[in-house]
Amino acid sequence: MADDFTALMAVTALYFDGLHHSDTQRLRRVFHPQAIYATATEGKLTHLGMDAYFAVVDARQSPASRGEVRTDQIISIEFAGPVTALVRAECAIGPRAFQDLLTFVKLDGEWRIIAKVFHFDLREQATA
Repeated sequence: MADDFTALMAVTALYFDGLHHSDTQRLRRVFHPQAIYATATEGKLTHLGMDAYFAVVDARQSPASRGEVRTDQIISIEFAGPVTALVRAECAIGPRAFQDLLTFVKLDGEWRIIAKVFHFDLREQATA
């Protein structure tokens, strides 16, 4: 179980890197091709497959290129069994502070995100 814990931490770090750099090549290594992306933060369901989600990431300017300070962190890791886990994580992109619930499955020895369900709040932006 310790190896799985370490592996989940490493995959989640790659997820954070992919988001910070808007790098869908990194994110493709983290997400299962059939994964879902979902939120209801704005009062309606937003539900995307990976092709649609990656198009959104590809279209945005990366937080890294804007000099944004990284705030990403793993809050908790919980195992539901030997091949299923939930990672609760926090990160920020632009004015949005995200609470991510990342459901992972382990297939062929690799942990991959099968569902990203999240909430975001608007945070105050520092002005220069």
